[in-house]
Amino acid sequence: MGSQKQPSHQEQLRWAIDAALEEKPKDFEELLKKLEAAGIEVNRERKHLRFRLSPEDRYTRCDTLKGDYTEQAIKERIAGTRTAKPRRTSPQKPVSKVGLLVDIEAAIRSGKGPGYERWAKVFNLKQLSQAVIWLKEHGDMSYEDLQEKSDAVTASFNVLSVQIKELESQMAANGELQKQIVNYVKTRAVHVEYRKAGYSKKFRAAHETEILLHQAAKRHFDGLGITKLPSVKSLREEYAGLLEQKRKAYSSYKQARADMKELHNVRANVEHLLDIPTGREPQRDTQKSRQ
Repeated sequence: MGSQKQPSHQEQLRWAIDAALEEKPKDFEELLKKLEAAGIEVNRERKHLRFRLSPEDRYTRCDTLKGDYTEQAIKERIAGTRTAKPRRTSPQKPVSKVGLLVDIEAAIRSGKGPGYERWAKVFNLKQLSQAVIWLKEHGDMSYEDLQEKSDAVTASFNVLSVQIKELESQMAANGELQKQIVNYVKTRAVHVEYRKAGYSKKFRAAHETEILLHQAAKRHFDGLGITKLPSVKSLREEYAGLLEQKRKAYSSYKQARADMKELHNVRANVEHLLDIPTGREPQRDTQKSRQ
């Protein structure tokens, strides 16, 4: 079994797309973000959308995935106008509530059954041992427990992603306000002279850059409803606080992302080996294999 072929890049990408679709993205752009969060590199520099699993791999064009996995097909699946065709024809076994290690040992011992046969085509002993080691290190558990842990760490990852985006948005707004205040202060004297000159066209032509900067800053403040400008010092202190919050959140985000990948891999190995119903649109030999 250790010499069995690994799934192709296309198979792994199809599995990753299925997993992202399972999270119910609101549109195609959100799906691409979920793929990136799962470690898939998304490239839109050329005419065709391309993916790759790691920097060492070659890009795979989305349209070469064919069937339910072209860009148009994925958009239709998100919109609910297309349903991926199920490929599993064998009946699914009920989920066992006993420890998964017992189930795994039984499956290996029997060496038969649709779940085992499908798993054997895709995975090798190293991947199985990783799942077994994880279960031993974290205390043997039922599939329901594993599912709950996987869902919880995914939810945590998503919460942290939203938190970081919000912090980045606040930092961008803070930085822009600082810039506009500096521009406003630097050009205020010129704009006062412009007003005293009766808004002379000749004066404006001679000082157009300063006047435009001043007017742009004023429009920015008006758009924010600011009547009294905060000090640049206070804004810098606020920015430093936001940056520290982002640093801490990003540290948790990276850990949650690593935990999520690990749990998804363990769960996927278990599901395929034990032929556990997942609620996903089942695919043939499309399991993601991350080392």
